[in-house]
Amino acid sequence: MNWVKKNLLFNEHHAQLPVVDIYPDFYRIYYSTRIEGKSTPLFIDVSKNHPIKVVSKSSKPILKLGQKGFFDWAGIMPTDIITVNGVKYLYYIGWSLRQDVPYHNSLGLAISVDDGKTWEKTSKGPIFTTSIDEPGYVGTVEVLYEDDIWHMWYSSCQKWIENDGKMEPIYDIKYASSIDGITWKPSGQICIPLTEQEGGISSCRVIKYEDHYKMWYSVRDKLNYRDNPIHSYKIKSAKSKNGINWIKNNYPELDVSENEKWDSQMVCYPYVIDNQNELIMFYNGNNFGNTGIGYAIQTKVGG
Repeated sequence: MNWVKKNLLFNEHHAQLPVVDIYPDFYRIYYSTRIEGKSTPLFIDVSKNHPIKVVSKSSKPILKLGQKGFFDWAGIMPTDIITVNGVKYLYYIGWSLRQDVPYHNSLGLAISVDDGKTWEKTSKGPIFTTSIDEPGYVGTVEVLYEDDIWHMWYSSCQKWIENDGKMEPIYDIKYASSIDGITWKPSGQICIPLTEQEGGISSCRVIKYEDHYKMWYSVRDKLNYRDNPIHSYKIKSAKSKNGINWIKNNYPELDVSENEKWDSQMVCYPYVIDNQNELIMFYNGNNFGNTGIGYAIQTKVGG
């Protein structure tokens, strides 16, 4: 089944990487905007029946940036949310700057025990970052909790390449596990490998069906992906029986629009939720969220 693009639902400012929490009457969409050049976390609430209807907004950032010298002082970007035993876990990317490459990403965690009204970081340091097992940075993540095990699929930076005086990151999708959602053990297993032309796979989202998993992710080429729709982010999918070994669908499930629309240059950072008889995909368009957040729907046929 094809995805049917619906509407651009929010474009008041830069709104990157939608992350969706489901409430009885609305969807809460966390995202990061840019304030003084730093990613800053906010949210909007949209009606379940009419997602283009914004019913409320955050009046201030939900988390404060870290102090200088810490992993999240240069930016905080929500990347996934999960509720386990009444506690909400908001995983976020902490941004810091470097001299050899433009930035470094690590994974932080904030917890809410009051249904998302307030958030508290679990630590001043990251819960998952560069180590002997993960030499590059840790980017966007997807977390599922099954049978007392926490599963994570994450963007893993392999290396940086130089092009025209700029350093560009190369990253694929790997798998890690945890017994508490805080301390993670990377497997070293590449779940979604890059082709020779590809340079980055990010923002994977996984839904478990009866006998398999399905993943959606955004993928770009190595170079010229920022404003060239031929090489920019597209949204593809993969299937797996065990969550480790995946079969990729090499054709985009969601591609750029024609004409000068908000998503005519790229489609990226999908967040897919199961809504009874249909799937809803929230995603970004051109310039990594600068044109806002939109959504598409697909009739559910078992993945």
